[in-house]
Amino acid sequence: MSVMVHGKNVGQSLRRMLENDPAFRTVAYFSMEIGIHHQIPTYSGGLGVLAGDTLKSAADLGVPLVGITLLYKKGYFNQRFNSEGWQQESSVEWQPEQFLQLLPNEVSVMIEGRSLHIRAWVHDFIGQGGYPVPIYFLDTDFDANSPEDRAFTWHLYGGDQRYRLIQEIILGVGGLRILRDLGYDNIKTFHLNEGHAGFLTLELLREMGYENFQKVRDQVVFTTHTPVPAGHDHFPYELVDRVMDPIFGGRLRRMLGENGVSMTELGLRYSRFTNGVSVKHAEVSRRMFNTSKVDAITNGVHSLTWTSTGMRRLFDREIPGWSNDPSRLTQALKLSDEDIWKAHQAAKMKLLAKILEDTGRELDPDVLTIGFARRAATYKRADLLFSDMKKLLDACAGQVQFIFAGKAHPQDEGGKAVIQKIIRASKEIGAALPIVYLENYDMSVAGLLTEGVDLWLNNPKRPREASGTSGMKCTHNGVMNLSVLDGWWIEGWIEDVTGWSIGPEPAEADLIDYNEMEDAVDLYAKLREKVLPSYYQHREKWISMMKSSIALNASYFNTHRMVKDYCEKAYGIVFRGL
Repeated sequence: MSVMVHGKNVGQSLRRMLENDPAFRTVAYFSMEIGIHHQIPTYSGGLGVLAGDTLKSAADLGVPLVGITLLYKKGYFNQRFNSEGWQQESSVEWQPEQFLQLLPNEVSVMIEGRSLHIRAWVHDFIGQGGYPVPIYFLDTDFDANSPEDRAFTWHLYGGDQRYRLIQEIILGVGGLRILRDLGYDNIKTFHLNEGHAGFLTLELLREMGYENFQKVRDQVVFTTHTPVPAGHDHFPYELVDRVMDPIFGGRLRRMLGENGVSMTELGLRYSRFTNGVSVKHAEVSRRMFNTSKVDAITNGVHSLTWTSTGMRRLFDREIPGWSNDPSRLTQALKLSDEDIWKAHQAAKMKLLAKILEDTGRELDPDVLTIGFARRAATYKRADLLFSDMKKLLDACAGQVQFIFAGKAHPQDEGGKAVIQKIIRASKEIGAALPIVYLENYDMSVAGLLTEGVDLWLNNPKRPREASGTSGMKCTHNGVMNLSVLDGWWIEGWIEDVTGWSIGPEPAEADLIDYNEMEDAVDLYAKLREKVLPSYYQHREKWISMMKSSIALNASYFNTHRMVKDYCEKAYGIVFRGL
């Protein structure tokens, strides 16, 4: 077991050495996407924002960690809607040099019989105590490469299977090689945040002479994030043999067999610790992968990032030290009703002002405002609300306004159709029930929404929600959840205290099928019988629930607690003096 010594307990010269010398970093965190700021568009959604929040908490806590991802010169995509409500995509334009520092280091990997050259940019995220966590962004867009090869780090989740395979070689193999070139020779734990970086195991094996599989396992930690099959990359050997260094193809057959390359299987087989991202997700993953190996570390969010300005000010005054010890938010129960409500209404006004500016739609600050913002995938069911228009209007007309946001993957026609359905519904019933769908959902829009809505709606098809972090962001702002009992909400839900459930409690049958309309019927009933009366007729109860949401949910569902869990369960790092 290694022991992490926090900077407060050592001399300044030793602290500087610990902070700046790569030899003192013992954990490398690999993620296909990392979101640390909305102006650095190297993320698409929850996975990347979670990765960014993880690294922020690592910096706050002084964890000897380094992050690795790719530099996407053209980002994920900018989203606009045409007159028919159909999503249109365009490339993001941004200048990495405004936010990152280009390093002189360069390595290469073999693809299709030629050398692909990789360089790195770095951003040091500085924690609340001044401790830096370096995040490296791998880049092939420079003169050493051909025009085609330069494009491999342009688009996040773009292109075809070949493009994705090459990106994952860059991340796993190139990422480890750049770390070695930078002097990171004392890494004890390589954390794969999803299977995308699984080829790291091949590079570790190469370093050891291609024989010591157990030594690879001893160094790798793997987190799986989705029970949805489309979220698990699988490459046929025909493609692998054509693209990868031939020696790697042979080793992969020894490691995985002849049925192709499953990146999730690489993570499962060649890690010393594997976890799902909620208790329920770990249970589902154990069944899905037919293994008892999957532990549970429930996700969180970076508290300081996702708390509104007004709530921060209130917490600073009444709960000193909360930002670097979010467990202190249990004290939110003692906050005054007036202070909580004022801070919330300030955030709500900020959100509504942004909507007015961007869309011309003027929403009423005195009307219950419900938010829904997720990746627009069909299983997340953003359109469940519109299953029965008559029942929806009967329950909500004149009393609720809805704000939606979220991008569909450019190749996901079903997800785009869900967005179009909502936009068309907004035109059909908007006079009685205002509905806004915001374009170009990103971290900035996510912040405004999770701070400013009154209630957060989440209704994926069970049990496909691995965790879900958007609702956790809301809890830091006293925004309750109205959600299907899946993912993190099973752990955070106390009916009529932290929010409300939708549909029945989880059961074994959920793994096969269940009546989806049952969720819609219960959603309308909860809105009519519980949510609306609480908001309009029992405001004191509503505010009490806001405080409970902060005290019982935000105090636990944060990345400070989560990173400590990883340190103690997966990294072999013990906290002292924090």
